[in-house]
Amino acid sequence: TRNREKRFGMVVELISVGTELLLGNIVNTNAAYLAEKCAGLGLSCYYQTVVGDNSGRLAGTIRTALERADLVILTGGLGPTQDDLTKETAAGVWNRQLAMDPHSLERIETYFRERGLEMTENNKKQALVPEGAIVVDNDNGTAPGIIMEKEGKRMILLPGPPNELKPMFENSIAPFLTGLENPDAPGIIFSKTVKICGMGESKVESQITDLEALANPTVAPYAKTGEVHLRVTARAEDEKEAKKLVKPVVKELKSRFGSAVYTTEEDVTLEKAVVDLLLANELTVSTIESCTGGMLAARLINIPGVSEVFKTGYITYSNKAKRKIAGVKKGTLDKFGAVSPQTAKEMARGTALLTKADVTFSITGIAGPDGGTAEKPVGLIYMGCYVCGTTHVKEFHFSGNRAKIRETAVSAALTMMRQCILEYYSQKTFGKKV
Repeated sequence: TRNREKRFGMVVELISVGTELLLGNIVNTNAAYLAEKCAGLGLSCYYQTVVGDNSGRLAGTIRTALERADLVILTGGLGPTQDDLTKETAAGVWNRQLAMDPHSLERIETYFRERGLEMTENNKKQALVPEGAIVVDNDNGTAPGIIMEKEGKRMILLPGPPNELKPMFENSIAPFLTGLENPDAPGIIFSKTVKICGMGESKVESQITDLEALANPTVAPYAKTGEVHLRVTARAEDEKEAKKLVKPVVKELKSRFGSAVYTTEEDVTLEKAVVDLLLANELTVSTIESCTGGMLAARLINIPGVSEVFKTGYITYSNKAKRKIAGVKKGTLDKFGAVSPQTAKEMARGTALLTKADVTFSITGIAGPDGGTAEKPVGLIYMGCYVCGTTHVKEFHFSGNRAKIRETAVSAALTMMRQCILEYYSQKTFGKKV
């Protein structure tokens, strides 16, 4: 069984406030973000709740959360309107009065003045703070964060907009949580994430069952689209000791998964790893896509510095475009069809000839929901990767709706491109970086 619940003593519960979340008008990305961050801090999260803008139901939800958690994090409902009730309700649960905080009021007034905006009277509501609370400045909006403490329990109130919540959590709340004294364990937590591509979660987990049984550090898998992340978390008296506990486990994971591990750095994405590999080997790249419609090129272009290696990207959705741009033969399309290994290969090689890129990548397939046959079902994708004269073609079968198939295909394409470059240089002896 997974070891996600075997943490270090402190239990956190997440409450997301907002009727728009209940109605599905807004996707609750805050809960996913906070759950992952809390896990990285070594906190146990057993419950998440979404509640609408109703003071009575919210108060009941808070009371239930406080009965089973040491820490309750609430998001949303800190705005200036009448239906923003989180702060008032949380204060009421602990019988705290609200008072105007001059520091917060000054920051709100400055926020409006610097932007040349009129500050309406109801904005002052955001500067009301429960008595005895710690105020957390909001550098990206008007509503400050709130930390309330009572008899060993804590409530943390965060603004709902992700561009306000995330920097506030990372810059202020995470350091606060890290510094809390925990009677059950020493106080320093350190995490390292081993990121793996090209393997499914079940396959990865089957190879780490012994490591998941560890108590300190813990090893927990998290599935991403086309990836699996393994977070190794240790608690110790100080950071040096925590790192010492994490290091051999990370080393063992690298040994077990080999080149499938593309990074252990938190801020390195799969596309960044691919771009870094291209930069390190001084390789240029071009893409040619059909069913993914430029999504592969977009992922690569998201990375700063990619202009040093990215030459061009084509979207050849029609057979005519495949022939005109990539030089795919009419006979190939007539005999094998647009969705075939032969077409994928000619798309990659033709793009290499056209753009003179060292690496080219082609994608052609059926994303659905229509267009599939028994012979070529929806989700069938062929990809071609040309690296310095050598072309590899691979067949994939993806499931899900159109958006999911396209997204999964792009992640698989990044993995395949990386693998092809690594394999090419593993056969060389002239010292290129891999």
